Amino acid sequence: MKKYIIIGLSAFLLFQTLGRDAKTVMIPEDAIRFRVVANSDSKEDQALKMKVSEAVQGDLYTMLSNTKGSDEARKTIQSSLPDLRLKVANTLKEEQSTLPFELNYGMNYFPKKVYKGVTYKEGEYESLLITLGKGEGKNWWCVLFPPLCIMEAEETEAKEETEYKFFIQELIEKYL
Repeated sequence: MKKYIIIGLSAFLLFQTLGRDAKTVMIPEDAIRFRVVANSDSKEDQALKMKVSEAVQGDLYTMLSNTKGSDEARKTIQSSLPDLRLKVANTLKEEQSTLPFELNYGMNYFPKKVYKGVTYKEGEYESLLITLGKGEGKNWWCVLFPPLCIMEAEETEAKEETEYKFFIQELIEKYL
């Protein structure tokens, strides 16, 4: 009898999984995101967006590297807004750009995004938003806290292989 229950449950879960195009990842509710929106989709504007995001992300990493929670990260970002504005202005100047920009910290809209087979839901999220020029181009974003975008940048070449185990598969193997 147990065998049939396990097989039935496994089949149900398999069909539920096959019916989805991509995984939906839930980013923690207290997460703080970072988003940079380009002026347009031109190669120049997209390259400028990446220069700004890299420059600001570097400063944010330094600021947030020792924070112990989202409240502390939030206060650190809020107190650093003048420095971050200056960083964006200096980066634009270095790139010989005269584009205006807006820097906003608060609840900001994020569109739905599918990245590497994972769906990130659209919605209003606490975030640092930098809009370059008209803000009509593609955007770049990551999660600042917990530091998910920073972790990707810190990955080393020597990655350990991760072993994944599936609970249902283990149950089936145990009882069959």
